[in-house]
Amino acid sequence: MADSRINTTQPHTARIWNYWLGGKDNYPVDQAAGDQIRTLHPGIGAYALADRQFLGRAVSHLVTECGIRQFLDIGTGLPTADNTHEVAQRIASESRVVYVDNDPLVLTHARALLTSTPEGRTDYLDEDLRNVDTILEHAAKTLDLTQPVALMLLGVVIFIDDDSEAYGIVRRLLDALPSGSHLVLSHTITSPEMPDVDEAVAFWNENGTPKLTQRTPEQVTGFFEGLELLDPGVVSCNRWRPAADAAPVLEDVAMFGGVGTKP
Repeated sequence: MADSRINTTQPHTARIWNYWLGGKDNYPVDQAAGDQIRTLHPGIGAYALADRQFLGRAVSHLVTECGIRQFLDIGTGLPTADNTHEVAQRIASESRVVYVDNDPLVLTHARALLTSTPEGRTDYLDEDLRNVDTILEHAAKTLDLTQPVALMLLGVVIFIDDDSEAYGIVRRLLDALPSGSHLVLSHTITSPEMPDVDEAVAFWNENGTPKLTQRTPEQVTGFFEGLELLDPGVVSCNRWRPAADAAPVLEDVAMFGGVGTKP
């Protein structure tokens, strides 16, 4: 039975993101909105790819260099190539991942996020980012929260418009994790150098759901307060430790991200 929460008459962020990534889990209304946004800001489709590649590089680094074997991925989005558990388990098959999202379409595809190696484990929770206690209670069934965890918040705190609430949610999640845990976070920015991004977001907020909140790079850095930021800090996602054989990065994208360690 179809989930009654799935509205195919209004464009939705996760489905547009999926469309830009070349996926098939979207509807004509999402494609039309995605094309309109791309008309306002032709480079915006590259942000989805840059964010996804940032996820892959960050997870690879945490598994390879930091020994992380547990991931709490909130705001998972629709499954696509190289989901968090696929990247982590390719390197360390015993890695465990808990996915959290409240998009009903993601829930219908959750089985694609539950394909774990025999040595590892994956789980999925249909829940809102704001419900921190419920998320942590569920995560503890799969993850050992006395051992380091990578908290993945890619493109999700943009849906919390109140700054104090957004920072508070991230802080509460981190407070529940032990020393040696990491925060991986990306966020749409606003910048005088990218006025067309503001125009595209304004169009989205008038026509789509859920509404987006932009923040400055400095505000995004604020989510890492109290953590030890890994080099190169909070930067355009395509500039966070690009592969050695990658083409030179010519322009920033309006998705900034960083990785921080909890002392």
